[in-house]
Amino acid sequence: MSTIEDHDTIRAVLWRGERLRLLDQRKLPFVEDYVDCTDAADVAQAIRDLVVRGAPAIGISAAWGVVLAAQRGREAVDVALPMLRASRPTAVNLMWALDRMQRCIAEGADAAELEREAERIQDEDLAANRHMGQLGASLLGNNVGVLTHCNTGSLATAGYGTALGVIRAGCSLGKIERVFAGETRPWLQGARLTMWELMRDGIPATLVSDSAAAHLMGSGQVHWIIVGADRIAANGDVANKIGTYQLAIVARHHGVKFMVVAPSSTVDMATASGIEIEIEMRDPDELLAHAGQRTVVEGAQAWNPVFDVTPASLIDAIVTERGVIENPNDQRMQALFA
Repeated sequence: MSTIEDHDTIRAVLWRGERLRLLDQRKLPFVEDYVDCTDAADVAQAIRDLVVRGAPAIGISAAWGVVLAAQRGREAVDVALPMLRASRPTAVNLMWALDRMQRCIAEGADAAELEREAERIQDEDLAANRHMGQLGASLLGNNVGVLTHCNTGSLATAGYGTALGVIRAGCSLGKIERVFAGETRPWLQGARLTMWELMRDGIPATLVSDSAAAHLMGSGQVHWIIVGADRIAANGDVANKIGTYQLAIVARHHGVKFMVVAPSSTVDMATASGIEIEIEMRDPDELLAHAGQRTVVEGAQAWNPVFDVTPASLIDAIVTERGVIENPNDQRMQALFA
């Protein structure tokens, strides 16, 4: 049995006093390069360009973007806040972090106080992830196989991860026998990022194509699907990386349990259900080309939603740092997040 520290070596969002250093996730796994952001515009561009990604990491980065703006004065802050808000529409953590920074500004916080608040946001996320890892791992049983989708680890958070944090904790406790990661088209976050994290932290894992997930579940090798979330509605519906919804449908058919792991900052009680969540659409060229080279015949069109919504009825457990909601619905969500 190993320890938390054995499976927790990666930090992707690094504050350096007068700049924010971000591990460039577009270049992984083969190049570990960093982008230095010296103002809020740099941070907003990094969020839009997927230099940094994952709902918690986006929120943390945006908070540091406010600090960079505050170092230049109030006028820079007034420009930065709407610019950062517009950088990605679906992940509610972005709005949550900016609202928290804006409340500090309204209370008269200066740049130094805003820096301390951003640091608290980042530290709280790491602590929440470790707690969620223990809560989620306690649900697993023993000698289980798990399948995860997209990247929900240290690259997507302050560290340790949400869904990947449960997998890290489960491996440390000796509960998980097999880990599978879906490739996650079209940006291949599972293939490029999740497999890199798992291999780097000494967790054996097997990559599967997205289209192999149903066959894999049918083989009996998977007992839990464990995913993150970009927004959780008041009724327990979950917006997450495109492809999550179909995994939940297949999991229910095969009797595989489905777990969502996300901090409470991902819960949006002002959004009644998943139908109200704005789904980000990205450039169709992301599907029509690979590594800058077109792979589809000229004239073809593509539809490229980045997220989908999994109904609460297909979810066995939502794990947050506040506690676990089994078989989520309006009443159970309200009881924990009112």
